Amino acid sequence: MDFVFIIAGLVLLVLGGDWLLKSAVGMSLRLNISKIIIGMTVVSFATSAPELIVSIKSAMAGFPDIALGNVIGSNIANIGLILGIVMIINAMKVDESFFKTDWPAMMISSVLLFGILYYDGEISRIEGIILFLLLICFVIYLIKFQKKTTSEVEIPLEKAMPMYQVILFLVLGGLGLWGGSELLIKGAVNLAEAYGVSDRVIAVTVVAIGTSIPELAASIIAALKKESSISIGNIIGSNIFNILSVLGLTAIIHPVKLVDNRLMSFDIIWMLAFSFILIPLVMLPKKGYLDRKAGFVLVIAYGAFIYLTFI
Repeated sequence: MDFVFIIAGLVLLVLGGDWLLKSAVGMSLRLNISKIIIGMTVVSFATSAPELIVSIKSAMAGFPDIALGNVIGSNIANIGLILGIVMIINAMKVDESFFKTDWPAMMISSVLLFGILYYDGEISRIEGIILFLLLICFVIYLIKFQKKTTSEVEIPLEKAMPMYQVILFLVLGGLGLWGGSELLIKGAVNLAEAYGVSDRVIAVTVVAIGTSIPELAASIIAALKKESSISIGNIIGSNIFNILSVLGLTAIIHPVKLVDNRLMSFDIIWMLAFSFILIPLVMLPKKGYLDRKAGFVLVIAYGAFIYLTFI
């Protein structure tokens, strides 16, 4: 029955995120907000909504390992699984912004998270505010330099959506995310207890992959269509958003304490390693390109992470 809860929760999270995305974009266009701002704020927030809702509810329900593990595991999955699969399907060229903005910002965010947890094993409300303020500064910087950080995967009903549909999708999206998070957390906790594994293991694997499904689906579809709009910068942007926004807002609402030390001694080390390895992969064998071989390296490394996590 726990597997049914998890599957049903994931389905509702995916649908809820999609509905919220349609509502947010439709409302933004009706308010005549520029597409670049929509992409960097509204779309990013909507696609990270499953991680945000799951993390907040997990922390408030007394399962901080699921809140932390969800974000750390999602960031690992974004690079190892999603980016790896996209590269295998279609090699990509890396923009100059990767070296100047994207990768440095992701590394700073990741190292900052490690430092906060290493200091006292907790993300306090003050630290949550700091993380979220850093995100606001980053978004302002991107807008100022007119940098496009999100993909332009086609969003249906973009221009013709009447206001009643915007509101309908908003309500359905909210209900889907709420119901999906309830079922997913319940199923994940019960599954961990039934099989004698920790909340952290379930969080960095099952929950993390589940909340990353919207990004995975969009990236694969775009890669199959050979659309250049899905780039390494999009996935890096998602990782930055997960740390600064998801954990930042979660900590503001409810401080997040580190319970399972393996999150620090194992999982976050893998997250830092996956983030760092992008530099040598981009530089070799040809600077500025990520080929299929690099994609296989990432996917195999992700498989190793999953295997070692369970054993």
